[in-house]
Amino acid sequence: MPEENNRLDAYIAHLHPSQSRSSSAKLIKSGQVKVNNKVQTKPSYLVKPSDKIEAAVALDDSIVKKIQLPIIYEDEDCVVIDKPVGILSHSKGKYNNEPTVATWLSSRTSGLEGNRAGIVHRLDRGTSGVMICAKNPEALSWLQKQFSLRKTKKTYIAIVKGALNKPKAIIELPIERNPKKPQSFRVGANGKTAITEYEVQKNNDQLSQLMLQPKTGRTHQLRVHLSYLGHPIVGDELYGGPKADRLYLHALSLELTLPDKSRRIFESPLPKEFKLVFK
Repeated sequence: MPEENNRLDAYIAHLHPSQSRSSSAKLIKSGQVKVNNKVQTKPSYLVKPSDKIEAAVALDDSIVKKIQLPIIYEDEDCVVIDKPVGILSHSKGKYNNEPTVATWLSSRTSGLEGNRAGIVHRLDRGTSGVMICAKNPEALSWLQKQFSLRKTKKTYIAIVKGALNKPKAIIELPIERNPKKPQSFRVGANGKTAITEYEVQKNNDQLSQLMLQPKTGRTHQLRVHLSYLGHPIVGDELYGGPKADRLYLHALSLELTLPDKSRRIFESPLPKEFKLVFK
């Protein structure tokens, strides 16, 4: 192999001529390549003659289906999308051929690597609505800091089971992983601080529509808090919600300061199925 082409992605593509360099890069970023018995996720790693290379599987570009996502806003640093229901924000570590927001974003990023490249915050598969992604390392750092310092304002709409006692309230209950069901979380004394503000918009004897503003960003926070109150989100079977055609949780708006220092509010229209519930 020529000296100037000893990047790891080029090396793997050289060993497997039927595979493209970009598919080899995906393989590496997904954690499926080891160099000297250690996972190497940088396609740009320079291979030395003494290196022992192990690749779990050879991939083809066509395996990951290309998808189109609705764009609300885009500039040189970031892109804001209206994430549809059913799309993962990113894959769960090991390589899989399911298209995600991250795979869609990969063609727009520069200087970012890994299967979460450019993902600033995450929306669950079943949640639709506003999601912002970064296109370069500087933007990623700036936007993530906005979230970690709680300088963003996030507004969600949820339809939940039953009628709440108070028309508005603040839920402040710590959240921890549930050891009995590791894929889920629960309210627990050893958990991290989690704060959610809610206001009832509509209700009847069976259901309520809530406007939710999470002040923290814990995994499954809204779902856990509402389930704990005895009002799980419709369609959220993991947390005791009634069966439905989807998870009735929608990211309605996101307010934050962009890397260009402008304060912006991005919005996603409420899906039509939400509007039909209280006709």
